Amino acid sequence: MSGAYSPATLRAGAEEEAARLPALLARAEHLAGAVLLGAHGRRRAGTGDDFWQYRPAQIGDSRRMIDYRRSAMGDHEFVREREWQIAQSVMLWVDQGASMRFASDPKLPQKSDRVRLLGLALAIMLLRGGERVGLTGTRLPPRSGNPQLLRLAQVFCEDEEVDYSPPEHRAMIPHARAVFISDFMGDMAGVQLALTKAADRGVRGVLYHVLDPSEEAFPFRGRTIFESVGGTLRHETLKANDLRDRYLARLAERKAELQRLCALTGWRYGIHHTDASAQSALLWLYSALDARAGMAA
Repeated sequence: MSGAYSPATLRAGAEEEAARLPALLARAEHLAGAVLLGAHGRRRAGTGDDFWQYRPAQIGDSRRMIDYRRSAMGDHEFVREREWQIAQSVMLWVDQGASMRFASDPKLPQKSDRVRLLGLALAIMLLRGGERVGLTGTRLPPRSGNPQLLRLAQVFCEDEEVDYSPPEHRAMIPHARAVFISDFMGDMAGVQLALTKAADRGVRGVLYHVLDPSEEAFPFRGRTIFESVGGTLRHETLKANDLRDRYLARLAERKAELQRLCALTGWRYGIHHTDASAQSALLWLYSALDARAGMAA
C-alpha cells in the first residue's frame, strides 16, 4: 500500500462517502419526483425487433428476457437484445474533478453538488421510464433496476484529485445516448475526443455546461489571488478588473467551441448556473435527451 494513504485515512474517506450517499439519494428522489409529476413516461415499445446481440443476464433483468435456448448451451443465462433495446441505453459522465468543488457564496451549492444531484435525478427518471442507465467507460455499463441506482450514487459520491477531469470516451455503446455534465473549464482536447468517438459510433446526446454565477460575471476587483481548487494553478493580480474583458472573451470562445462541437456531432448544448433552480435544469435535461432520442429515431 502506498504510504500516502494509511488504513485510517482510507477508512475515514470511505465513511465520509457513505455518509453522503443517503442524503444524495433522498434529494435526487425528491427532485426526480417533482419533475416526473409534470412529465410523460419514456417507456417505448421500440422501432423494431431486429436481433442485435446476446449478453449475459444482469441484476434487474426480468425472467421473460432470458433466452433459454441460448442459455441451455452453457452455465450462464443470456438475454437476447434487440436493436431498440440498445438504443434505450443512456450513458452518463458527471465531472468529479476538483474544479467542480467550488461555490462563490456559502448560500450556493458547489458545482459538484449540483451536477451529482442532476445526474442521479436524471438516472432515476430514466430508470423509471424503462431505460438502461450507466456510466461512460467500462466501470458501470448501462443496466436497469434499483441496484443500478445505488451503484451510480456510490460512484457520484467520489471525488477526483485532478483539477480538470476529461470526459470518458471508452466503450461507447453503438447508437446509445449520452449525457456529459461539467464546467468544461479544462483542456478541450478531451471533450473533442469524447464527442468524436461518440459520433463515430452513432451516439447522440446532451452536453450540459454548469457554471457558478461568478464564473459567468467575473465580479472581481483590485488585488485578487486566483487559485485552482486542486492547487495546481495560481495567479495573483493587483487589478483583477483589468482581466475581466479578456476572461469574458475567453469564456465566450469556450461556449462557442462547445456549441460548434455539438453541432458537428449531432449533440445538444445547454448551460446552467448554480444559482438557478435544479428542478428547471433537470426538466431541461430530460426534455433535451428525449428530443435527441426523437431525432435519432
